[in-house]
Amino acid sequence: MEVSTGLFVLLGFAALFFLVTQITDRELTIAGGSYEVQAQFENVGSLKPGAAVSMSGVTVGRVDSITYDQQIYKAVVKLRINSAYNRIPTDSDAAIMTSGLLGGQYIGITAGGAEEFLKNGDRIELVQDAFVLENLINQLFASFAGKPAGQQPAAEESKQ
Repeated sequence: MEVSTGLFVLLGFAALFFLVTQITDRELTIAGGSYEVQAQFENVGSLKPGAAVSMSGVTVGRVDSITYDQQIYKAVVKLRINSAYNRIPTDSDAAIMTSGLLGGQYIGITAGGAEEFLKNGDRIELVQDAFVLENLINQLFASFAGKPAGQQPAAEESKQ
């Protein structure tokens, strides 16, 4: 009885370890060298170091670090890009995106059209902050709370 209980607990830990390694989807290093670029965001949401940096759904790098700059009041995100992807135009934009409804956040880069390419130490100027669901819900409640009780929404008024 004790052996079967011990075996059951051991299998449980093995299954938990497997799930954790599958869910995180983190690579420890980027083979073949890399270069660093940075982007400054007003709000990074729940973005974490180690999150993927992707272009067209292909992982091209990882988030190296996230710090707060007290001079400009923004989060500074350092991205480590695989050197195999050294032709990212300088006017590309970076957006914080969410994978799935409850998934983790990652940086999505959309290529621009410039003739020059990002290199080590450059900064991505065009950024889109994380979408914060709580802010949208608060705005929705505020818009409904601000209307008088008898007032109809604009869509219903146009039907009448």
